[in-house]
Amino acid sequence: QVQLVESGGGLVQAGGSLRLSCAASGRTFSSYVMGWFRQAPGKEREFVAAISWSGGRTYYTNSVKGRFTISRDNAKNTVYLQMNSLKPEDTAVYYCAADPFRGADISLQTEYDYWGQGTQVTVSS
Repeated sequence: QVQLVESGGGLVQAGGSLRLSCAASGRTFSSYVMGWFRQAPGKEREFVAAISWSGGRTYYTNSVKGRFTISRDNAKNTVYLQMNSLKPEDTAVYYCAADPFRGADISLQTEYDYWGQGTQVTVSS
C-alpha cells in the first residue's frame, strides 16, 4: 500500500514557476515508477511526466518538454515536478501516481495503482 500526498500548487502568473512535491508513505517507494498527471476543467485527465525507479529515465508529454522537470529522492520518498515558463493552458489539478511497472506504457493511467488527492495549479495570463 502506498499513500501519496501532493503539495506546492497555487496561483502564478504566466511565465512563472512552481515546484510540486509528492510525499509517499511505505517502504517500497523506490520500487515504483512515479508519474504526474493533470486534469483541466472540462477535460480528461492526461499524462504529464514519469520517472523510473532510480530516476535515471524520465518521460514527458510533448507540451511540457523543456519546461517541466520530474525528479525523485528515494531517501525522502518524494517525487517532484519543477514547472517553469508556465502557461495559462497548464492550469489544472495535478496528481501524482505510483506504478508498480508491469511492463506496459507508463503514460497510461490504468498502469498506476495509487493516486494522490491532487493539487490545484492556476496560471493567470
